[in-house]
Amino acid sequence: MTVTTLAPTPESTRPAPRATARGRSARRTFPLLPATILLAVFLLGPIVVSLYGSFTDATLSGTTAVSSSFVGLDNYVSLFKDADFPVAIINTVLFVLFSAVVGQNVIGLGLALLMRSANRVVAAVVGTVVVTAWVLPEIVAAFAAYAFFRDDGSLNTALGALGASPISWLYEHPMIIVIIANAWRGTAFSMMVYSAALSEVPPEVTEAAQMDGASGAKQLFWVTLPMIRRTIATNSMIVTLQTLSVFTLIFVMTGGGPGVASTTLPILAYQEAFKFGQLGFGTAIATIMLIVGAIFSVFYIRALRTEVK
Repeated sequence: MTVTTLAPTPESTRPAPRATARGRSARRTFPLLPATILLAVFLLGPIVVSLYGSFTDATLSGTTAVSSSFVGLDNYVSLFKDADFPVAIINTVLFVLFSAVVGQNVIGLGLALLMRSANRVVAAVVGTVVVTAWVLPEIVAAFAAYAFFRDDGSLNTALGALGASPISWLYEHPMIIVIIANAWRGTAFSMMVYSAALSEVPPEVTEAAQMDGASGAKQLFWVTLPMIRRTIATNSMIVTLQTLSVFTLIFVMTGGGPGVASTTLPILAYQEAFKFGQLGFGTAIATIMLIVGAIFSVFYIRALRTEVK
């Protein structure tokens, strides 16, 4: 009877032991540690300091500018009693809804669809015109929009040439004008996002829908939009948070006026903190704005998680 002895397997040829779950978790967590520390220092830190400042009577001048004291919820109680605060809340919601959620999304998607089906010359011209407004610094875009809508601006000049009476756009319709101006400036971002998303839609899918007799509208709503729904949710979250913090455009065009007709939360926070010197009160408004942004973010993140599931 022959006994066969197996030679020991060299160490280099032995299969590597499987990594434990704790080891894999540690390897995934360690690269995120520096980023977490940076976020905590440069993002969470200012938020905590700002939150504490909203509970103080800090001002720009006087004794409380040197040594402020803790006043609890007094700033928030005064804020909710302020007649301008509900107006600013309503204006902010209208500004975000019609300028970002509806305006930039719908116009950006429409332009992306147009550029997809248009010839190269039309696509190049439209893309250049739209992107130019986006690449301009906000202060430059604000002055350009102001020059277009002011009483003796380009729009009224064109209306006068057609025999129409000039309109004081910035005085009679300030909120509508700043919504249009911000949608004009920010649409390019949505257009580029949707152009990239539409390029990833397989043409075989739309061709199959067309062969089944689906019209252009049905192809859009039943095929194209469902396939880019995650892009729509992501873009909506980005443009919403960007629009929520818009300050320069409104400040240059209307200053929040006339009265408080176009005052949003960023404008109101600036006026209270730096025009009237009430830093603690202005910081309380900024904290409310932070909460509003967090609510929008949670809504969009939940929508994205639903899509992932």
